[in-house]
Amino acid sequence: MGRFVAVVLTVLLAIVTLDAQGTTGWKVRVDRSTSASDPDGAGDVKFMAMGAGFHAINPQAAVFWKPGANASGTYTLKGRFTLMKPSDHTNYYGLVFGGSDLEGPNQNYLYFVVAQDGTWLVKRRDGNVATQNVATGPSPAVKKLDATGKSVNALEVRVTPKGTEYLVNGTTVYTAPRTGPAAKTDGLFGMRVNHQLEVQVDGFGISKS
Repeated sequence: MGRFVAVVLTVLLAIVTLDAQGTTGWKVRVDRSTSASDPDGAGDVKFMAMGAGFHAINPQAAVFWKPGANASGTYTLKGRFTLMKPSDHTNYYGLVFGGSDLEGPNQNYLYFVVAQDGTWLVKRRDGNVATQNVATGPSPAVKKLDATGKSVNALEVRVTPKGTEYLVNGTTVYTAPRTGPAAKTDGLFGMRVNHQLEVQVDGFGISKS
């Protein structure tokens, strides 16, 4: 297993290539918190195959992707995310797409994520520190925690010639035009899970339109 660790500005980033069965070739970029009021948990990020999908245990926030897994043009990216237990505050998890330089200082990607409080978020990462909220809001389509402390949300991104549709459990919560901060949709795709979360991901994949 190779490991690359670099300190850039105030953010400590680790790139790990996974070789466990079912995750061969996948990489993880850890994005450690520098906030004293919102610290990471103890231990290392764990990403493994479980059932027909993947399971992430994240003391720290991380992006998971497979090099060479690119999408361009019109396509649909989807995955069903089960939050296994509640976090003590709002933390998001979901899909990554339109990515580039995910191992370097110029990382760039869009992410479409949800949280246990029933909100969704579309955000762009540009570099090691800079982020930009594209759109966010609450929606009844986002399932909150049930009586067992779990929630299941199916996320879907549909990239079309007219724009990009963002769906939660089959309901469109936002549509982005082909211009602006959400316009770059070609590139690497994967998943993001923020810190202090445990998430099961099933049905993850992409299809061409």
